[in-house]
Amino acid sequence: MKREKITAAIGENAGPWDVVIIGGGATGVGCAVDAATRGFSVLLLEQHDFGKGTSSRSTKLVHGGVRYLRQGDISLVREALRERGTLLKNAPDLVSEQQFLIPCYGVLDKLFYGVGMKLYNMLSGRYAMKRSRIVSRAEAIELAPTAVTKGLSGGVVYYDGRFDDTRLLIGLVQTAAAQGAVLLNYARVTGITRDPSGRATGVSFVDVETGAEVSVSARTVINATGVFTDPVRKMTEASAEPILKFAQGIHIVVDGRFLGSRTSIMIPKTSDGRVLFCIPWYGHTLIGTTDTPVATAELEPRALASEIEFLIENASRYLSGKPTIDDVLSVFAGIRPLIANAADEKTSSISRSHDIYVDAAGLITVTGGKWTTYRRMAEDAINKAIRVGGLEVRECVTESAAIQFDAGPAGGPRLHQRLDYTEDDVIRAVRTEMARSVEDVLARRTRALFLDAAAAIEMAPRVAAIMATELEFDDEWVRRQIDEFSTLAREYLIRSNDVLRLDAD
Repeated sequence: MKREKITAAIGENAGPWDVVIIGGGATGVGCAVDAATRGFSVLLLEQHDFGKGTSSRSTKLVHGGVRYLRQGDISLVREALRERGTLLKNAPDLVSEQQFLIPCYGVLDKLFYGVGMKLYNMLSGRYAMKRSRIVSRAEAIELAPTAVTKGLSGGVVYYDGRFDDTRLLIGLVQTAAAQGAVLLNYARVTGITRDPSGRATGVSFVDVETGAEVSVSARTVINATGVFTDPVRKMTEASAEPILKFAQGIHIVVDGRFLGSRTSIMIPKTSDGRVLFCIPWYGHTLIGTTDTPVATAELEPRALASEIEFLIENASRYLSGKPTIDDVLSVFAGIRPLIANAADEKTSSISRSHDIYVDAAGLITVTGGKWTTYRRMAEDAINKAIRVGGLEVRECVTESAAIQFDAGPAGGPRLHQRLDYTEDDVIRAVRTEMARSVEDVLARRTRALFLDAAAAIEMAPRVAAIMATELEFDDEWVRRQIDEFSTLAREYLIRSNDVLRLDAD
């Protein structure tokens, strides 16, 4: 997957691509897999790196959504549970079953959540995992030894899916490429070309690395840009009204001792009515998430002090270790693209269902949704592309198509004593996973930045040196990469004396 071969393949394609996809997150790459496995010619263009935005910043759950069940969005929960089952079958090395405990501090809580999780199981149908069950106080303490025990009456155990979002995304990139799709990161789309009748006939983009301007023709163009959906829609319809609202969700990562178990904790009651998760993740504890309305979407959003304090406060009510701000190893934020149908809706109550729009130019926009339902979103988008572009009707096969995964154990010296990543991880990221920067390696091919930002900063010089050797870049590139990554990574660090600075900015 060398970049030179990819750009050459784009230049050599004289005829129109069946499908050109703008956006390299879960939905866009899912569309590439779907279209390529149907035998269509596919080009995907991503302005930054695959999964740079929302797709790398999830709660790491493949789930139906317990909160959506409580809100009564039964159709979304049922669809997501079906897709959870499909992912477990198609990507067993990337998606696994995860046990959860809902700690209960009263008999009525046990009955309420016990019934709720039974319904959750029923909605799973033939895709169900292990059955949920009510457990005693003693078993609850055994499963979650760091849970607050005062007033604990027992709990409810249930099962959902867990994954590493960008590792799955890279697996999807490799799967699409193996099926003949051409995918290029650091390719910023600058315009959508149209014929005299106004119909979309292709796109223009800039190769960010070389500055080369390229135009390609297409039978269909799909806008799968997530939170940047509306600006792309304006490329064909300048007066297009926004269809999205944005909600920011943040996560904090602390040491694994705060959970002290392989069992995740689902906190059912927080001060804003949401649920909260404490999840074991690569030897650490991931705590999230929030739901904060924001006016605009940014490629690198920043956590607010109030969000960090919210997570710490609510987690401390259930974890006996009571994490503080000084225990946070990394904090990261992501923006959710939400389809807004009412001006006064709270973002937390807006459905996570997806939708597809086709404008007068034939631009297909797929947006909304959630990571778990990416495959279904892609299937719907390619079905629409077949109709809009007059493509040959071919059935979707992704429900039974295995997702490629060749990232076996990597050897070589470790890059940092606090993390398990090695020099071979860097080499593989460059040679087979299209990593082009230190950030690509430390944020998305490994998860070092998200696990321990200080360790990631310390790893950057060695990573840059290895990449420079592999890519034949000079010392100036190395210095620039170290500076750029260190500046970025410091935004993932938080200490008690920094909290007010975050909100002030």
